[in-house]
Amino acid sequence: MRATSQLLVHDQLLLITLFLLSVQTTAASGARDRFEKGQNLTDGDTLVSPDGSFTLGFFSPGASTKRYLGIWFSVSNDTVCWVANRDQPLPDKSGMLVFDDLSSLVLVDGSRRTVWSPNFMAASAAVVQLLDSGNLVVHNGSSSAALWQSFDHPTDTLLPDMKLGKDLWTGAEWQLTAWRSADDPSPGDYRRTLETKGLPDIVLWQGDVKRYRTGPWNGLYFNGVPEVTAYADKYTLRATTSPWEVTYGYTAKPGAPLTRVVVNYTGDVERLMWDAGTRAWKPLFKGPRDQCDTYARCGPFGLCDPEAASSGFCGCVVGFSRPAAAGTPSQSAQEVNDTAADGCRRDAALDCAGGATTDGFAVVRRVKLPDTQNASVDMNVTLEGCRARCFADCSCRAYAAADIRGGGDGTGCVMWADAIVDLRLVDRGQDLYLRLSKSEFDDQKEFPTLLVVAPVASGVIVLLVVSLIWWRRKRRIIGAIPQNPAMAVPSVNLSIIKDVTGNFSESNIIGQGGFSIIYKGLLPEGRMIAVKRLKQSALTTKGKKDFGREVEVMAGLRHGNLVRLLAYCNEGKERILIYEHMQNKSLNVYIFGIPKLRALLSWTRRLELLHGIAHGVAYLHGGSGESVIHRDIKPGNILLDDEWKPKIADFGTAKLFVVDQAGPDQTIVVSPGYAAPEYARRGDMTLKCDVYSFGVVLLETISGERNGGLHRLLSHAWELWEQNRTMELLDTAVVPLAKSEPELLSELKRCIQIGLLCVQETPCERPTMSTVVAMLTSTASQIDRPRRPVLDSGGVVQPSNSSHGLETDLLSPTTIDLT
Repeated sequence: MRATSQLLVHDQLLLITLFLLSVQTTAASGARDRFEKGQNLTDGDTLVSPDGSFTLGFFSPGASTKRYLGIWFSVSNDTVCWVANRDQPLPDKSGMLVFDDLSSLVLVDGSRRTVWSPNFMAASAAVVQLLDSGNLVVHNGSSSAALWQSFDHPTDTLLPDMKLGKDLWTGAEWQLTAWRSADDPSPGDYRRTLETKGLPDIVLWQGDVKRYRTGPWNGLYFNGVPEVTAYADKYTLRATTSPWEVTYGYTAKPGAPLTRVVVNYTGDVERLMWDAGTRAWKPLFKGPRDQCDTYARCGPFGLCDPEAASSGFCGCVVGFSRPAAAGTPSQSAQEVNDTAADGCRRDAALDCAGGATTDGFAVVRRVKLPDTQNASVDMNVTLEGCRARCFADCSCRAYAAADIRGGGDGTGCVMWADAIVDLRLVDRGQDLYLRLSKSEFDDQKEFPTLLVVAPVASGVIVLLVVSLIWWRRKRRIIGAIPQNPAMAVPSVNLSIIKDVTGNFSESNIIGQGGFSIIYKGLLPEGRMIAVKRLKQSALTTKGKKDFGREVEVMAGLRHGNLVRLLAYCNEGKERILIYEHMQNKSLNVYIFGIPKLRALLSWTRRLELLHGIAHGVAYLHGGSGESVIHRDIKPGNILLDDEWKPKIADFGTAKLFVVDQAGPDQTIVVSPGYAAPEYARRGDMTLKCDVYSFGVVLLETISGERNGGLHRLLSHAWELWEQNRTMELLDTAVVPLAKSEPELLSELKRCIQIGLLCVQETPCERPTMSTVVAMLTSTASQIDRPRRPVLDSGGVVQPSNSSHGLETDLLSPTTIDLT
């Protein structure tokens, strides 16, 4: 009997234990993703999406003690993507989300006063559920139709399957609004909307002022943000234009990492992707990216060139120029910016009236298309039809293709009748066709023509005369543009330059920026040259000074890793530089280009390039007898000849360095991501500024990643080096190193350490360029251990006299024709 009793007790204890275990297991593995009528959610309780990606609950942002109901990423508890009561915080933890018997969803405080409640029609079987997408929905029982959803009420974050834009039936709009601060999720000053007039375009506003726009939708992506192609394999962008709505959103492909687009309270827009390895958010894009992303920075008919820091960034489109008084030496930086915002004026009046016109169209290549808010759009016409329509309409000032999905020049038609604004050069940009007066094309059409009307004998005489003229002209050109000029760079006549460029034929354009156009020229002996012609808008006092500086500096430099200035022209209003032609364009075309181009630079070739660049900079710093600071070393200023030999270009910003020089330099050249911190912040200029820039170029060449103004690459490279994972920095587009190449692997690791040494915060911690050359070329050279590089570019000095000079756009990578 006693044994039976003990067995009974044992069984009961076992049952109780199993029950407790089952309850505990259920609680651990089955966090609820929904609740129904009569249930509530108190502070400390949460809903978790079925796949665990998102959590709904109460939180306090930053240092604040106020409580909010929101949704955050489960892997990153402080990354909140939606807030319910952003305008009405709870004072303490007594808040509760109640789903009452009347099917009303209500957030109440400790006194049971309503703080927030969504508006939807009551349903008998309504359920509140947090989905895997991060969307909080109220639906009726098993129905998938939402009675209400948080995706229709976004805060500062756009998740996959959300949308921005407008419902054309109801007038409802979806937009993002930044937080007030890091501790305050109430609506701040910045908001992001989809412009629904013209072509869809995403705009960042500060109050009622446009601050930045992405450029119009071109069928694949927003025209001014070609960077999205780098992650198109993970996230698909889509824009919808229908009688019911005009919207934009994106979807995540299966297996893609978590991602978000957020409008920060600082006025920045970022796309970030969750890196499970580092358990941190990895930035994929940030806008505004640079000075040229500032809305309408250069005014009507202005063209902003992000590579032209030394010249204030702003130039004019072809056929336009700024008032003569713009950019005078007495102007302050603010006055220069104000003048730029005034825009450019047409050089010659149009001739169009009553359906008759002599006007033509010039191509402005590779740009972010202007604001289309007041433009007309027709998707059902070819580009040729668009030209004919614009030509026949005297009010049409410019046109472009509206859709590039079919390849070629594109289809569809967008036409501007007013002044075009917010035009900038951009990688993989589109072509804009600009209406100009006939006189703007006359120089390109006045080729000498021989009319043979005499008898045969006269024709023979004429041919002999022409042959004699041709022979004399050939000899004159050969003598005027030497292949290896002496120390004094010769000046050549404008007529000679017109001869070799086909009178500046548009078909010979190989690059252009906001301030100059680069033409290819063919000399009689078959040699190619590059002809850099300043636009008339660049001929300010500052522009002429920069032109003279480049000629003066280049005349005394002779090195195999410096691009050679062959001749120049200073005739009338023309300022022209003639350089040896670089067959393979600039370095950044390859290290930042598509994988096919990046793969052309093998690891051996990349190391050879870095050795050559280092030798060139070291020569500038003393090998020429005088010390020259280039001040703008970057991949866009490294040109490659037909044997892939690197040559440093663009010395319009260079300065002869004298140790005891008196007075500060008045021209601050700041290329974001490449300028040394002491120079960017205070304008302090030494030879070590070039060392810093070289270090950035080295790390970019190894990784295939841009550093940018936020120094993302420096941060990434340091983290990998500190964790002994430097090989993860190598560009994945290059054929991976084999185990049989240990020497090459060791040299690449050594390179990365040298790059980190070059970007040390203080100049005294950086090596000289002669030391860099020794470290790169000899494995016996000792390499110091680097410290964490500076990652803050705050307090950047603005150019004090930088309007409309000679910009750094020789063979600018944003406008090079690779076909």
